[in-house]
Amino acid sequence: MRLLICAGGTGGGVYPALTVSEILNHKGHTLLWVGSEGGMEKELVERAGLPFQAIPAAGVHGVSLKKLPGNLSQLWKGYHRSKQILKEFDPDVLLFTGGYVAIPMALAGKKRQSLLYVPDIEPGLALKVLARYSDRIAITSEESRKFFKHQEKLTVSGYPIREELKKWNKADGLAYFKFDPNLKTVLFMGGSSGARSINNAVVKIAGKLIERYQVIHLTGHLDWDSLRHQTDELGPRYQAFPYLHEMGAALAAADLVVSRAGASVLGEYAHFGLPAILVPYPYAWQYQKVNADYLVERGAAVLLEDEKLEKELYSTVTTLLEDPKRLAQMSQAMAALAQPAAAEKIAELLLEMAGNER
Repeated sequence: MRLLICAGGTGGGVYPALTVSEILNHKGHTLLWVGSEGGMEKELVERAGLPFQAIPAAGVHGVSLKKLPGNLSQLWKGYHRSKQILKEFDPDVLLFTGGYVAIPMALAGKKRQSLLYVPDIEPGLALKVLARYSDRIAITSEESRKFFKHQEKLTVSGYPIREELKKWNKADGLAYFKFDPNLKTVLFMGGSSGARSINNAVVKIAGKLIERYQVIHLTGHLDWDSLRHQTDELGPRYQAFPYLHEMGAALAAADLVVSRAGASVLGEYAHFGLPAILVPYPYAWQYQKVNADYLVERGAAVLLEDEKLEKELYSTVTTLLEDPKRLAQMSQAMAALAQPAAAEKIAELLLEMAGNER
């Protein structure tokens, strides 16, 4: 099979596509990844050893009138570049997982077989547009069905989990940080670029937290320099990193996580049965709030609004960590949502579609 993957923007769409690509790459299929110029996906894709090409792309929804002509021009250029790539690579099937970079490729490749994977419970605007052009749509949860008109296109796959995460267990995770297995561990993170409000709230309570618990704080790169100087004296129970390649170690070691509510929480936390305090990003409120509500309604997480972080974070964290029964119930509820064969399901769908094509 010749597969063209077109995905970019955020980790929520890029990591699932990478996970599926690993399976197909190992089976000897020919892959090409098309991403956006200057996108975060380029480094990740090239580290995975996949060929990568970039096209111009830009969003148009909610863009000012001043920027709109330039963004439309980028999309037009991206469309023409996509046509050229499709002619040269001649894929059997296309895989989209999100990002505006996929729009010009979907338009250029509308006569070819394509599969859309929707990471979040509710699809964003770009994914809603892509759904019109896709022959099949894989969704993370049954809960997503209500957002799509053509039910016959849908398959519930679950959220693909990276193999590098699956190798970690609790004992190995705690050993990685040299943590005491008799103490509870809380993980704070705000995504790959960081969440300033979460970071600021954590720094204010870290000193109190480490009197009773162990803390892993993934700050992102933006706030790293200032936060590092504020927390230098906290000692070995507080460990902060701008970014952690061994993400599985942190997820496995933690008894509780505090984070935004991007798509990855639906799969990665479920895999580890990791109870969560979710703080939806106010500027991506709709999609993150829907993800958070999905987990809260199933007893796997609690919701904390961004504006209440500084006032309520400490009490919310300690209340849960001091209630082993509730924490265990949340862990069981989260683990019940895991779908470990998600990546294999999507890979099988792609192979089936490629078989239909040729």
